[in-house]
Amino acid sequence: MQNRLWLWVPLALFAFFAGLAGYMLTQEKDQFVESTMIGEPLPEFALDPAFAGLPGAATRDLVGGSPRLLNIWASWCLPCIAEAPQLEALKDQGVEIIGIAIRDRPEDVANFLSRYGNPYTRIGSDRISEVQLAIGSSGVPETFVIDAGGVIRYQHIGDIREDDVPVLLAELEKAR
Repeated sequence: MQNRLWLWVPLALFAFFAGLAGYMLTQEKDQFVESTMIGEPLPEFALDPAFAGLPGAATRDLVGGSPRLLNIWASWCLPCIAEAPQLEALKDQGVEIIGIAIRDRPEDVANFLSRYGNPYTRIGSDRISEVQLAIGSSGVPETFVIDAGGVIRYQHIGDIREDDVPVLLAELEKAR
């Protein structure tokens, strides 16, 4: 009798895990990744220029004056191409955008900007993603609203789409 009971244990375990999987699949999915860096000051960094056409980027460039956007991107990133027109639109509305190019070569950065436009006032080269990881970015592209005190106020994960432009403008206004 006891030997037959052990025959049901694998079936019971299978039923338990199948039920758990079914339950998890029916739950509401959270699409937003909450950053732990929101409300925190930018870490100290000073990056060399990503190419000869613009100065590099440092923490001090994001402190003082008006709120700015800090855009993490790369020339090899397809969604970065898709967001280029929206970054230009933000620039045309007077938004200062500072870029950090991730694991990129100067010639590739220059080629990207000549093909898709240059909305940046500065671009730093983060060759080993050290700054990217320090500010809580996990991929490219990502855009941060930085207030005049150098504090991260908002994080946009993924490419900026046309309907994200008003959201970023509102977040910049809130950061004043």
